Amino acid sequence: MGTDGGTGRMTSEEISGRLKEKLPEAVLAFEELPGTAGRVRFRAESALEVFRVVRSDLGYDHLSMVGGIDWVEEREVIYLVWSDLRRNYLLLSTRIAARDAHIESATPVWPSANWHEREAWEMVDIRFDHHPDLRHLLMPDGYAFHPLLRSFKLHEPEELEVKVRRV
Repeated sequence: MGTDGGTGRMTSEEISGRLKEKLPEAVLAFEELPGTAGRVRFRAESALEVFRVVRSDLGYDHLSMVGGIDWVEEREVIYLVWSDLRRNYLLLSTRIAARDAHIESATPVWPSANWHEREAWEMVDIRFDHHPDLRHLLMPDGYAFHPLLRSFKLHEPEELEVKVRRV
């Protein structure tokens, strides 16, 4: 594995080559992204394999963020991972159908995905299969809406039925 100046950093070409070698069917594209190691677009059904290779083989040992974007017909799931060894970020992304928006949870690979995935589920209605605790984080229990969906409409207060948690 080539690196630049002994810092542990791999070039974008090296990262792309390693991923395509290890996961030829999973990686859809690799894009240069200034200020980062790049962006990997992958097949959603290969998520767990991609996460494992990115962590174990490429050394991206910390997941910094999971987010979701509602493109109406599709949802995009974005992961930002950090490598202490390489001292840079790598962006991972995939698209899933909005009508059945689910993907494997990253928590077995990066435990820090836990709360990020809860927030993405709650706000953008992306379900994370095998998540250890997929429940509300920001909104009250029983809240049935996903506020960051483009289809979300503000409702009159009398139209909402929210279960109140008694402490």
